[in-house]
Amino acid sequence: MGQTALADQSYPMIDVKVDRAKVMRVSRAASMVIIGNPAIADATIKDSQTLIITGKQYGTTNLIVLDAEGEPIADEILSVSSAMDSNVVIYKGTDRFTLHCSPDCEPVYRVGDQKDKLAELNTSIQSRGQLSEGGDPAPNLE
Repeated sequence: MGQTALADQSYPMIDVKVDRAKVMRVSRAASMVIIGNPAIADATIKDSQTLIITGKQYGTTNLIVLDAEGEPIADEILSVSSAMDSNVVIYKGTDRFTLHCSPDCEPVYRVGDQKDKLAELNTSIQSRGQLSEGGDPAPNLE
């Protein structure tokens, strides 16, 4: 039995991790890069045949690369996944929090998490930095 029309239309998939960059080389000079959902990934042209793709948020989108005449060089699916399998996402109503658990859980901030948690995480990072330099930790503002 022959292949179905759906199988004939399969696209190559590029796997990128959140907060990581990946190099993609194209066969001829790229002039424009289009990302279907720029909240999921970003791409920049480093030189005429090298792109840098950065994962921004979990999800799937597409990437199209065009040459100077507007002709397609590449049409690919981008899958952005977690760099760490030990992340846990907690939902409390409409609020979202992300923890990295390996083996103990510590908060990390991801796009879409509650904004107040970013401020708490930033204060914690500054306190640790000051302690490592021998200074007094930042005051707890709670």
